[in-house]
Amino acid sequence: MTLPAPHLDDRRFQDLVDDAKRMVQQRCPEWTDHNVSDPGVTLIETFAFMVDELLYRLNRVPDRLYVTYLDLLGVTIHPSTSAMADLTFWLSGPQDEPVTVPEGIEASTLRTEDDDAVVFATTRELVVPPRELAHVMTQQADSREPLLRREELLSGAEFPCFGAPPRIDDVMMVGLNDPAPSCTLALRFDCEVQGVGVDPKVPPLVWEAWDGSGWASCEVEYDETGGLNRAGDIVLHVPPSHQASVVNWLRAGWLRCRVVEAVEGYPFYSASPTMKSASAFTIGGTVPGVHAETVLDEILGLSEGVAGQTFPLEHGPVVGGGPPFVVEVAGGAGWQTWTEVDTFAGCDDEDQVFRLDRSSGEVQFGPAVRERDGLFTVYGAVPSKGVPIRVPRYRTGGGPRGNVAARAISVLRNTIPLVSRVENRRAATGGVAAETVDQAKVRGPLALRTRDRAVTVEDYEQLARRAAPGISRVRCVAASGPEDAGTVRVLVVPSAAVDDRGRLRFEDLVPSPEMLESVNDYIEPRRTVGARVTVEPPFYQGVTVVAKLIARGRASTDDLKQSALLALNRYFNAVTGGPDGDGWPFGRPVQAGEVFAVLQNLNGTEYVDDVKLFAADPITGKRAEPVQRIQLDKNALVFSYEHQIRVSHGA
Repeated sequence: MTLPAPHLDDRRFQDLVDDAKRMVQQRCPEWTDHNVSDPGVTLIETFAFMVDELLYRLNRVPDRLYVTYLDLLGVTIHPSTSAMADLTFWLSGPQDEPVTVPEGIEASTLRTEDDDAVVFATTRELVVPPRELAHVMTQQADSREPLLRREELLSGAEFPCFGAPPRIDDVMMVGLNDPAPSCTLALRFDCEVQGVGVDPKVPPLVWEAWDGSGWASCEVEYDETGGLNRAGDIVLHVPPSHQASVVNWLRAGWLRCRVVEAVEGYPFYSASPTMKSASAFTIGGTVPGVHAETVLDEILGLSEGVAGQTFPLEHGPVVGGGPPFVVEVAGGAGWQTWTEVDTFAGCDDEDQVFRLDRSSGEVQFGPAVRERDGLFTVYGAVPSKGVPIRVPRYRTGGGPRGNVAARAISVLRNTIPLVSRVENRRAATGGVAAETVDQAKVRGPLALRTRDRAVTVEDYEQLARRAAPGISRVRCVAASGPEDAGTVRVLVVPSAAVDDRGRLRFEDLVPSPEMLESVNDYIEPRRTVGARVTVEPPFYQGVTVVAKLIARGRASTDDLKQSALLALNRYFNAVTGGPDGDGWPFGRPVQAGEVFAVLQNLNGTEYVDDVKLFAADPITGKRAEPVQRIQLDKNALVFSYEHQIRVSHGA
């Protein structure tokens, strides 16, 4: 039960009218007609109506006053965070010279009559260098040395890509003349079909690139060869960590195609595919993009030469990323750079500093505080009167609007020579709305109790959210054993977007190294002496549901199947799933009974015939035996992994 709101003045309309009439009797006894028809009473009622409105507003403190009160306590509203997306720039064709995509290049979604374009800007420069094939090697799983295929490529003779017959971990290595980090690479092979027997859409192959310490996975855009079964191109997205290395005394930017275990239900190689020729060239590259527009050289105004000046930006809120936010003040020797600080405490009248309220987009200069002796103490320098103040560069945007679907970003807002198009291969993630006043009211008492120190579990969780607003969920747990005594584990779940089938990518649930580092760096100076802090993602238990549904008479089996998959993906969701829709509870077991309930409530379901639960590993894809209950560790979350639904009509 919530506490009733206090009434600063509990009088209402009739109370005001009665008070006024009593005053009339005392001050003006000759006024004897107090009926509603009297013009004087009409004026009294009009006055009472206006005062009643004022009292109503007085008893409900406006949100901006709450914001002011919170600011006095040192609690500022968290601004919105920007969604991030990997932007792939495709070249018009193979080039002989490097193609550069500068930092800050903007791309957006298509603008429609109902929705404005959502703009993303690249966060760093992208260089797409020309690359060509230098070497090809093959190596069987039980062989120590790879076999160089230089003579076969020069003569055009066929050679097997793998062993006879192929085995798991057989590899074909492709060496580029130099590494191609963050590039989109096309490999053109002339292969022959030799009755290999695999499904060309699901070949048991993976492509990997050497990153200096191991083999990193490459994303396959498309494979025209059907698993090296015919002539065509294989287009790969090379990871940004790709490095050159030396294999058999040959230096190259090495990639490899490795044979893996076939997906369940699909065939494996019966014979090795053969190859006659190969070539390689770059046709694009990928660079991170942030949902933000860059504003350049904005003039804030002229200084009045007094302390405590505030200048609003034309655009807000201000999002992070890119160069630090600075303010420039005109001086005798040109523009002087002023530095952003979190607080003016400890600053004197010579420190050229300012504060930035990122949610409202206001630049604040140091105040002057009157001391007991009547003199003023200035916290921070004051810009001279009449000098212009400008912001050379900042980014504005952010919010959940930036969590656009895959392939939604398709419009180049800047012309780049030799670049034909842009797209985002995966959905943008990380866009979080700005904190509301109601949320800040809840956080305010917690922040006061924490007082910038990490002592209790709630303190660690509060500080983690403050360090990275892009965190969706956070949980602090103590050490699990005597060997970890004094260790505090902070488990963070980043915000993640779902696709059109309600699925989350497992990679999106793993916080980035930058997020983990920022949380750790923020908590480290605030922890208690002797405590060791580790910031990491929680353990995700994959859950696969295999169910059989009986559809109603005229219900579409395909539509019901898609609805069932969507409902299961939404329910077993670590961020927005669970019984309450605010994320699956940590450690809550998965019961087959609740799967029955989710599927039975779908439109078109006559009844649920059978449900089986499988504990799955979302990394390896392996599944355990079917059970009716999956027990989770107390600090684990669920992850929907490849649910299988079969729908049929009853007899």
